Amino acid sequence: MLSLPQIVERPEQAYAYLPFRVRMDEMKLPADQGFPKLFGFLGEQGTAPSSAPFYNYRRINMAETLDVEAGVPVAQPGQEADGVRFGVLPAGRYVTLDWHGHYDALEQVTAMLIGWTRLVGLEFDMVEKAEGDHFACRLEIYETDPSEVPNPEDWVTTLAFKLKP
Repeated sequence: MLSLPQIVERPEQAYAYLPFRVRMDEMKLPADQGFPKLFGFLGEQGTAPSSAPFYNYRRINMAETLDVEAGVPVAQPGQEADGVRFGVLPAGRYVTLDWHGHYDALEQVTAMLIGWTRLVGLEFDMVEKAEGDHFACRLEIYETDPSEVPNPEDWVTTLAFKLKP
């Protein structure tokens, strides 16, 4: 089930993340390892996530590689170690869309959101370069905890892409 896109104002948000570079067909492997490592690190530091985990797609070149962050919002940045870094998601206007269903459909759902955004004349806060599109903030937020909702058809994912100011 797909919601209608919305334009929302998001405040800046501190977050912890693990960066990685992959080809699209290898996306799941580092991410499957990244989230447990990230949550383990935060737990050791006594830092609790303040909301749902996400992927932040920093650079996309579908023909070659993606620069992605497996991240989670936190109340404030902490001490970096073991590959875990801290940053701030930028404040601003975002186009958002909620997807209720299996994560395998997210590529199609993302394409529909991109198409809608172009149709209504909105532009993403991004820079096109030869090595790929560089995004100010392009989030895929996992609202559902798989340990609590085992059926992927019942999962909720929010897409939130920063728009040009």
